[in-house]
Amino acid sequence: MAKKDNDAVKIICQNKKARHEYELGDRYEAGLVLTGTEVKSLRMGKANLTDAYARIIGGEAFLINAHISPYPWAYFGNHDPLRKRKLLLKKQELKRLYGRVQEQGQSLIPLKLYFKDGLAKAELAIARGKKSHDKRQSLKEADAKREMARALRETHKR
Repeated sequence: MAKKDNDAVKIICQNKKARHEYELGDRYEAGLVLTGTEVKSLRMGKANLTDAYARIIGGEAFLINAHISPYPWAYFGNHDPLRKRKLLLKKQELKRLYGRVQEQGQSLIPLKLYFKDGLAKAELAIARGKKSHDKRQSLKEADAKREMARALRETHKR
């Protein structure tokens, strides 16, 4: 049976800076509790996760500092662009995340926002901050991979 078009995943925005700043571990998918104008802005692709992070407060997970631009055609009732947004996770996942974040000193970083089956979702990762020498090492490895790929393409052209 063929998949319908609305079953596809539509990526709204990604946090590319997170891959450079952190060592990423386990990943989780969480639903978002949003208002109507936030959903309309997300459908327009007006979101930014650059300085966003997630925190567990009172047994619930929240997405903090995620910027969703106000919907330009809303007459009234527009949302605050930087408000805290509740994340929907299972109780077992919340307990596991709380233990990792509190005891091991790791962070909960959003990697991307997307629509899946018509619902807004966030991909979260357990992360540990990189030191500056680790960042330089990552850049060197990326440059080496690029050089190898370039050399392979040149040999295949001949």
